[in-house]
Amino acid sequence: MSTFTSNYSNSAARTILTLGFIYVSGQIPYTHENKPLPGNPTIAEQAEQVIQNVKNILEASNSSLQHIVKANIFLTDMDTQFAEFNGVYGKYFSEHKPARSCVAVKQLPLGVDLEMEVVAVDKDANKL
Repeated sequence: MSTFTSNYSNSAARTILTLGFIYVSGQIPYTHENKPLPGNPTIAEQAEQVIQNVKNILEASNSSLQHIVKANIFLTDMDTQFAEFNGVYGKYFSEHKPARSCVAVKQLPLGVDLEMEVVAVDKDANKL
């Protein structure tokens, strides 16, 4: 089993790889420099950043967005954010559609509006 340090929390690993599965802790719309997006980003801009963060982690773990088997999405306002988030999500997951949950929560770490965690398989695990 391998672990990597979280990009925003000292209490959780960013990624755990075990038995051919890659568990990616919740990713928030922070840049690779561990800074929030500038200004007042839209949910679409936040979704792009979060998905890019997930993609980078998976690629560093011998996986990819096309190897995600489960995604959990957390939004702070389902009524105003879901459609915009879903538009971005659909660009990345049109052919391959992992199982997914999307829930509204009262609050997320660091005051962000969006968080995404995934489970993927290793490219070499032959589990898909």
